[in-house]
Amino acid sequence: MTVQTLKTESGEELVVLSRRDYDALLARLGEEEAEDRMTLILAAEARAEAPLPETVSTAILNGDGLLKALRAWRGMTQVQIDAAGIGQGYLSELEGRAKTGSPDTLAKLAQALDVPPGWVG
Repeated sequence: MTVQTLKTESGEELVVLSRRDYDALLARLGEEEAEDRMTLILAAEARAEAPLPETVSTAILNGDGLLKALRAWRGMTQVQIDAAGIGQGYLSELEGRAKTGSPDTLAKLAQALDVPPGWVG
């Protein structure tokens, strides 16, 4: 854990942690949302991938499907993804978890969203 301390003009000492260290600390204290974020980070590290962006993780923890969260993070509409050869109706079913995509479809989605393939599969 890397910790930096700063002293304000009034003499108050502040501690600066990385977001990862902060989440790990909260997880150790039993904060459930931080535990969930750390689980996602550790899973990504185990796959040797970058962890999902925090906004994506938060959307997933709040009930969105992974594909919908990634698409929203990229600021894309379902119609824009349709340009990658995946129909809007089918994408809606994938986002709603009514269907699972084939490896080829997931690869196309990863490319359209400009994310590592492991993020969508």
